[in-house]
Amino acid sequence: MKFNASNPMKFPIRAYALMIAGVGLIVIGITTWLYLASRPANDPTQPTDFSAVPAKVQYAAPLLTLKDSNGLAVSLSNYRGQVVLVNLWATWCPPCKAEMPLLQEYYTQHKDQGFTVVAIDDGDPTPDVVSFINDFDLTFPVWLDPTYQATDHAFKTTNLPSSFVIDRTGTVRLAWIGAINASNLEKFVTTLIKE
Repeated sequence: MKFNASNPMKFPIRAYALMIAGVGLIVIGITTWLYLASRPANDPTQPTDFSAVPAKVQYAAPLLTLKDSNGLAVSLSNYRGQVVLVNLWATWCPPCKAEMPLLQEYYTQHKDQGFTVVAIDDGDPTPDVVSFINDFDLTFPVWLDPTYQATDHAFKTTNLPSSFVIDRTGTVRLAWIGAINASNLEKFVTTLIKE
């Protein structure tokens, strides 16, 4: 039925319902915007850290052999007996860059307790990786993965950064998809180091 200006009663009920719903959505949008705009920018009751929390997992560490930034063959199996945080990253990835200083600091604090970070670059050219290592003063092992063996096959992820923590027996115990923060490193990884 079409709207007839001379007879408003013929306006379909469905059109009224859609109009009311549309006005309602606009009111909700304006109310939400006003509420968010009125909150203080540094509201301590609101979370500001969006770092990922690791998932607890339990499976054998994958067999993975690559080359390090010096061209030497390296393998995850060489780290049996240590707690290893495998970090998959790329030079172009902003959250990867953001977490590198934290990983370096945590590594420095815990390397004498049988802990290491193995940072595996996801496909960048070697000169870019070496420049990145120098820019961030990284002292933990950095591996090159030009054919995406770590992401596509070993750890089966397409997300960067991603991190996996392997315990001293060679079992993957934690899986992180996304950025890491200091409190979660302390809460989850330090516990494994002390086991």
